[in-house]
Amino acid sequence: MATPAAEVDADGVPVRVSSPDRLIYPATESTPEITKLQVAEYYVAVGEGIMRALGDRPTALERWTSGVHPGITLATGRGDKSDAFYSKRVPKGAPEYVETTRVTFPSGRTADEVCGANLATIAWCAQMGTITFHPWPTRSGDNDHPDELRIDLDPQPGTTFTDAVRVAGVARELLEELGITGYPKTSGNRGVHIYVRIEPRWEFTDLRHAAIGFGRELERRDPGVTTAWWKEERGERIFVDFNQNNRDRTIASAYSLRPKAGAPVSTPMTWEELATLTDPNEFNLFTVPERLADGDPWASIDDTAYSLEPLLQLWEELPGGELNFPPDYPKMPGEPPRVQPSKKVAAHWNEQGERIED
Repeated sequence: MATPAAEVDADGVPVRVSSPDRLIYPATESTPEITKLQVAEYYVAVGEGIMRALGDRPTALERWTSGVHPGITLATGRGDKSDAFYSKRVPKGAPEYVETTRVTFPSGRTADEVCGANLATIAWCAQMGTITFHPWPTRSGDNDHPDELRIDLDPQPGTTFTDAVRVAGVARELLEELGITGYPKTSGNRGVHIYVRIEPRWEFTDLRHAAIGFGRELERRDPGVTTAWWKEERGERIFVDFNQNNRDRTIASAYSLRPKAGAPVSTPMTWEELATLTDPNEFNLFTVPERLADGDPWASIDDTAYSLEPLLQLWEELPGGELNFPPDYPKMPGEPPRVQPSKKVAAHWNEQGERIED
């Protein structure tokens, strides 16, 4: 017999949760089993933090409808078949309280995405199998001008979370020199993310250039940092993933669960906490709600919106020029050839990075 549906109270709105006993996360040595109902209850419990992260933003949903189990992989492209996938369009059957917003993809196509306008929407997304929320760095009133810079510090093979923490400290010093306050969080995996609220006056190309400029200054200050797009050139360093600041490129929000054993959470930190943290997995579905009840380290993130000009100045002043865009993007002005450096034959490419046909 099927388990009767349950309900969660999301700011006074009852949200139905079907199959509440469905196993989403198997037990680990340090955490018990986690059900679908517990996932929905988690998001209600961290309502203050998750709404600060998602409020009024277009949001792609990372849905693990059968749970996070060995053998289940995440479909990342069209035609991929998997029990885990991204929803960039509003799922069918959305209740009336689920608001939407129109976004334009790099291809020029448009879609209506979920807009995190209320906590009931977040709980309903959990009911639909969402584990991780991927918001745009824009507000729904203007999805062409970002209000958030995201610095993604991604450990490469041979490096660790501790290395990412060290580089985050260098990033903090640089931001403070520029008169900017950054807000760090764990990625929920091995990396560190730093967010900066900005004035929504620039386009995505400017945001990306600001991230490149910032990354290049980090490279100059710390030999353990790289902005090299091609993996074969990164070495054992922390990669500043500047392309996460492109249109339709998103990363896990603050307070999002991650699809890893033990239900880790991408958790906001104070700089002092981050500096001494060695195991980000201690922040998970069970521990984060109590932590948030004592106060959100990101409570003041919306108090000040900064100018991108100091970072754009770094982009203009530091050598290197344009870098590669993601492979699904159209060829962009000034972009280098989209071929691995080890496979590039100079005679086959012109100065515009276009292949010369034989």
